[in-house]
Amino acid sequence: MWPRFKQFLKGFADCFGRREPAGHLETYVRGQFSNLPRKSIEPIAYEFDTPPRTLQQFLSRAKWDEDRMRDRIQERVAAEHFHPQNVGIVDETSFVKKGKKTPGAQRQHCGTSGKTDNCTVTVHLACAGPDGFRTLLDGELFLPRSWSDDRERCREAGIPDDMVYRPKWRIALELLDRSVANGVKLPWLTFDEGYGLVPEYPAELDRRGQWYVGEVPRNFHGWCKRPEPLHKDHHPRSVRELKVKNPSASRVDNLAKFSPQFRKQPWQTFHVKDSTKGPIIWQAKYATFHISHAGTPGRPCLLIVARNALDHNEVKYFVSNAPPKTKLAELLRVGFSRYPIERCFEDDKTEVGMDHFEVRNYLSLKRHLIISSLSLLFLAEVNQQDRGKTIGADGLPDPHGGQRDDLLSVDERQETPEVS
Repeated sequence: MWPRFKQFLKGFADCFGRREPAGHLETYVRGQFSNLPRKSIEPIAYEFDTPPRTLQQFLSRAKWDEDRMRDRIQERVAAEHFHPQNVGIVDETSFVKKGKKTPGAQRQHCGTSGKTDNCTVTVHLACAGPDGFRTLLDGELFLPRSWSDDRERCREAGIPDDMVYRPKWRIALELLDRSVANGVKLPWLTFDEGYGLVPEYPAELDRRGQWYVGEVPRNFHGWCKRPEPLHKDHHPRSVRELKVKNPSASRVDNLAKFSPQFRKQPWQTFHVKDSTKGPIIWQAKYATFHISHAGTPGRPCLLIVARNALDHNEVKYFVSNAPPKTKLAELLRVGFSRYPIERCFEDDKTEVGMDHFEVRNYLSLKRHLIISSLSLLFLAEVNQQDRGKTIGADGLPDPHGGQRDDLLSVDERQETPEVS
């Protein structure tokens, strides 16, 4: 593997002005690939006969261009791993940390422990393809308000003065914009309801021309039938109001139950996933939908309602700006594509040690995340090359219960509502 790794690293040679930092990168990544139970700086340094202080300075003070390394990762994915069915996936992960010195650490919701805990949270963008390829494109620290408001604390942690609190969905947009600027083409984007609950997020994706299928909470509001404005179209949008006779925006769970657009439709059945317990079957409908932006309808999009065929109480709601003739099977394929980023987090933490960092400096954390993405990309390429271009036998999902990429309707109906 190491000759391949050295060849892989040549693509990042211009990130370093001197030979020493490039050598430390190789040491650091070798440590991430090792069988060490703890892959933090000190164990790696001792394993490879390197002074721990040398690796500490490699992350915190040495002169090398971590932003260029991130660019090179994205450029490589853009050049070598594009597929018209690729899906970009937005999600966050957390790292349980003791004390208050780790950048961004505070008591907040921690997905790792499943409760409120002292942790650091980072937001990520992943790319997953139908050939089984998956990797993290980018990641950034979520800076809580308590940190952002305490600039002295931020300076002690090396957090730049221009880095302030942004909601996670804003960070997700920054990650997408950076990747697109480096040539990454994501035909689709998906996200969970933590990002979908903010109407501004899908609106911003729409402005960027980014197709998405994202989950929204059941209390997400909008209309299946666009309400009429009080004023004619020549009036400025800023002063438009809706006619009194128009219904107010409704929750998506109520629309799915009571709106004629959904009640008149039969459920369509799809084989969505294969798990260790057998196939997972979902039923779905979709209709035209207008997202409520502060009580005003947005552009027409689609509302997809899906329920577990064996447990009708398990219901998911998705919105999408997909082209009008997009098949429901394709929308569900994208909407149920968040699994690969979970595997990325799992692989990055178990195989690479992404959560083993013990740093109190923002630059060190940033560099660690970028190097971890580099390591994950190399492993993804090796896995893809050694495994071939198919997912298991005959294109079936992998043994971990991965999602099907050949999502088909059981009843083979593909009716699409008109979007107007």
